[in-house]
Amino acid sequence: MKARPGTYGEPDAPHREDGRTGVGRPQSPKTEPGAPLAPSAPLASSTPILPRKARAAEAAPAPARAPAPDQDRVRGRTLVLAPDPGRGKSRPPARQPAAAGRGARDPGAGTLVGGVRDAIISAASSAAHGILSGVETRSVSPVFVGRADELGVLQDALAGATRGEPQALLVGGEAGVGKTRLIEEFAAAAARADAAVALGGCVEIGAEGLPFAPFSSALRALRRLLPEEFAEAAAGQEEELARLLPELGEARRGPRGDEAGMARLFELTARLLERVAARRTVVLVLEDLHWADASTRNLLAYLLRTLRTGRLVVLASYRSDDIHRRHPLRPLLAELDRLRTVRRIELGRFNRAEVERQIAGIIAAEPDPARVDDIFARSDGNAFFVEELAVVVHEGGCQGLTDSLRDLLLVRVERLPEAAQRVARIVAEGGSTVEHRLLAAVAGLAEEDLIETLRAAVGANLLLATPDGDGYHFRHSLVREAVSDDLLPGERSRINRRYALALEAEPTLVPADQRAARLASYWYHAHDAAKALPAVLDAAVEARRRHAHAERLRLLERAMELWDVAPGAVRAALRPVDYAEVYPACGCDPATTPLRYLDLMAEAAVAGRLSGERERALKITKRALRLLEEEQDLPAVSSSCTGTGDPLRAAWFWVQRSRLMQNTARGDGWRELGTAQELVRGLPPSEVHAEVLAAVANWSMLHVPGPEALSAAERAVEYARMMGARDIEFNARLTLGGLLVDAGDIDAGLAQMYEVKEQAADLGYTYVTGRVHVNLPSHLEGIGRSRDAVEVLREGLGLTRKLGLADNEAWVWGNLGESLYSLGRWDEAAEAGTASERVGQSAKPRGFRATIHATLALARGDLAEAGRQLVAAREYFGSHDAMPQHELKLVRLAVGIAAEEGRLDDARAALEGALATGFPPGTHRYGWPLLRAAAGAEADALERPAAEPGRAGALERIRTSAKTLATRVPVWQAYELWVRAELRRAEGRDTPEDWSEAVTAFEALDRPYDLARVRYRLAARLLTTGGGEEARERATELLRLAGTVAGHLGARPLAGAVARLAQRARLAPTRDQEPAVLDPAESLGLTHRERDVLRLVAAGRSNRQIAEELFISPKTASVHVSNILAKLGVSGRGEAAALAHRLRLFPSDPSAVPTAR
Repeated sequence: MKARPGTYGEPDAPHREDGRTGVGRPQSPKTEPGAPLAPSAPLASSTPILPRKARAAEAAPAPARAPAPDQDRVRGRTLVLAPDPGRGKSRPPARQPAAAGRGARDPGAGTLVGGVRDAIISAASSAAHGILSGVETRSVSPVFVGRADELGVLQDALAGATRGEPQALLVGGEAGVGKTRLIEEFAAAAARADAAVALGGCVEIGAEGLPFAPFSSALRALRRLLPEEFAEAAAGQEEELARLLPELGEARRGPRGDEAGMARLFELTARLLERVAARRTVVLVLEDLHWADASTRNLLAYLLRTLRTGRLVVLASYRSDDIHRRHPLRPLLAELDRLRTVRRIELGRFNRAEVERQIAGIIAAEPDPARVDDIFARSDGNAFFVEELAVVVHEGGCQGLTDSLRDLLLVRVERLPEAAQRVARIVAEGGSTVEHRLLAAVAGLAEEDLIETLRAAVGANLLLATPDGDGYHFRHSLVREAVSDDLLPGERSRINRRYALALEAEPTLVPADQRAARLASYWYHAHDAAKALPAVLDAAVEARRRHAHAERLRLLERAMELWDVAPGAVRAALRPVDYAEVYPACGCDPATTPLRYLDLMAEAAVAGRLSGERERALKITKRALRLLEEEQDLPAVSSSCTGTGDPLRAAWFWVQRSRLMQNTARGDGWRELGTAQELVRGLPPSEVHAEVLAAVANWSMLHVPGPEALSAAERAVEYARMMGARDIEFNARLTLGGLLVDAGDIDAGLAQMYEVKEQAADLGYTYVTGRVHVNLPSHLEGIGRSRDAVEVLREGLGLTRKLGLADNEAWVWGNLGESLYSLGRWDEAAEAGTASERVGQSAKPRGFRATIHATLALARGDLAEAGRQLVAAREYFGSHDAMPQHELKLVRLAVGIAAEEGRLDDARAALEGALATGFPPGTHRYGWPLLRAAAGAEADALERPAAEPGRAGALERIRTSAKTLATRVPVWQAYELWVRAELRRAEGRDTPEDWSEAVTAFEALDRPYDLARVRYRLAARLLTTGGGEEARERATELLRLAGTVAGHLGARPLAGAVARLAQRARLAPTRDQEPAVLDPAESLGLTHRERDVLRLVAAGRSNRQIAEELFISPKTASVHVSNILAKLGVSGRGEAAALAHRLRLFPSDPSAVPTAR
């Protein structure tokens, strides 16, 4: 087997994403109250501790500002927040200093959860054997310094949430700047205002975070604070939400390869928070986003995009100095910046006056000004470093202190007894937080000795008890990182091994939802491949269960890295049944066949696709296919599952690659599907064979439907049933139903789709449920059953939202917009299009919105907007994966816009491109409106000499194409009559009978706009054929009906055409005419008819053209022109036109309004 690149077994130096190693960050020290800093204890240097680069970028200190009235107060002691499973922060680069703040973790931040200095002691003394009772420490100022503006922003957000408007805020700042202290101060105020405050922090284990850790801890806190409200909000969804909170019950096992699982979990979490916050304000705090795992980042982004109601504040913090160019949080921050609902707060450093107040609070006395100057210069206003320096100086420990950040961070550690230093090193390597029982098992000390060492560490303000009193974390993660970085490579491996052995011996030492990930991390960093490989695979299975696909991908990639270095006996003992889920069985027994490297690659490819890491997934599939090719060159082996010529396995990877090609906009995926189909051709039925055929049938339905697609769908259903693959069967049946409708067997096809709709929902196949609520109503709309389509779509909105199927919901909104447009509910259609873009996470929903808005703009006469939306739709749908259902709609829009703008050549060119491709089966619903638009454009240009060249050929091509389209349902029959009438009008041969047939056909349908347009055309033809008073009366009624619809819809082109036709024929189509505003032409003595004639004279019409337009004879037109010239006192038509323009007699000339299309 070809060697695969990996890093396992490399030196044990700390690793960072930017490649640097070194020290991390400081911890805020606490000192006993004492005298002012003694001037006799000079600092070793007045150079700021912050690195030169950071100092250069920092602005000059702001002038001292007076404190806000409520800032100089002792922090409250009543806030009760939820425990956080882990506190601490990942190691920052050695040269990046911490920024201002305080408290446990961030200087300026106080204790992690309570917002009270004493909470550390009280929590510790009430739990964990009471080990810290009596310990008294101090280095955090009890006085909250500055930050009035930032607190004001947070208070405004709280007020908005109390009004029922969800709020989202991000607090950024360099390490140590005071993010946690600010959040604590706000949280205390929110709790006093009766808000429920739930805290969660991102947990770092080794170099990676735990999936969903901050959400799990925050939701756990919320459940404790509001048990009844939480239980009511989670009712019925406990099995899904258990993926975040295991204590809710056993997580439901979804179908294999549950594609919608993560989206469903995200949606349920969002709705849970909205329901919990329906009656009481909730503040959800998520700290340390710079450590957040990808699943946490994705869930946060989803929440901030989709939260709609509730008295909820989501507040998250991150280290801005950690966010380098390639940091995974950076794209998320950029995305959230584009959301108008998210506000960002960037904390700066303290000025000198604020540093002085901070020192005074720490030492409980006025500090010596010279010492303040020294500390301010060295700390550069970073609150955490102010604390550390103040304590060191106050305790007389500044002699010989160098400018090294690392030395400052470790000075507190080095003053401890050796036993306490050893425990500190163990805690530093255990993760953000270490449970007391786990620490006891790893340290190997007697209980009394352990308590004494911990008492020393807590007394020195190095460690703090966790809020629940069950474990410990460093007061600030900078110190933890410095201690961890100071470990020797062998020492680090040994500590990790002891953690792993302790956890293996007693799994209950850590929370259940962290167990697998932490054990995998400990064994991996212990450099024991034999133990690490199965542990990493177990963690990957747990990540899959929780729908944490990004972490699953990372773990699987780690397993692939370990594969070659793990002993063969370990690999041989692994079984696919335990670790592999996505790849269907290929005739092997997954319980007895050894796990293969290819199984890991299959799992990783699917995890990459589901997590959005599609480029990585593409690379994995490429490597897998190359590996399969290499195996074909090896000598034959006995089992097709373990070696040569494995066409099923290769076909499966080609199907995955097809999906990825479409997802990444690199192609339409057909070449890859064709390869997969060739690989399985002639093989006996199998699950892979069924999946390949189902994928081929679905692709063909969307691109080139026909008999081959129908055959593939039928065989996919047959094979899936034989293999018991219900998920593949349902998908294939849904595709089969659509293809049957397209092929003309409408009743059978709809019955198949309705059956799938009911069965998939009952059996919990959420992905199929989402898909059927898109496809079924689309086919109903296509055959003219728009009301039935809306009914299914309304049901689909509720289901897709409930199941968390965001993109499916977006497709449902898009289809709903199309059906509402057909039914004449245009404002609702526009809203549906907008919702499609808001909800969707991919480009195509934006294409739906643009298409719907372009269609509405064209119908309402806003050609500029229609053009803009058409361009946007083309960009969103792209050219890599052209589908007739999108392309034909866009061509229809292009033809309509070009025709209205007088660009008939462009309209013809757009049509030619579509006709060259032809109309595949199933595209009747798009083909008929396109041909009608093209025929109408030719008819409107009948009297334009410039349009004559090419007219006959264009009409013939339209007529020929119409013969290829089916007329099996009433709506297609109505369009066929309309197209035929337009073609005859384009040749000057249409009759009232032609249009009367079209009107009759559309009167039986729910298409009010289309009916109004053909009524208008019938009225026009009745008036030109001279059918007498009866024809005029019928035309009057037709125009009244058409005008009413046009006015209701805001269809200006149609309304203008109706008004002009009525005016020319001197009809009054409205039953209740309101008094007309006095026309300025009346002051010149012009009659209404003379005014009509003058308008046309001003437009450059000849007498014959005037006669044709006003249904009068040329001689009568000439008489009117002569009378007009006399009344205006001008000598010719040109002067009359000039006078009309100068006097603005026709400022809103109806001829300027686009014609009715």
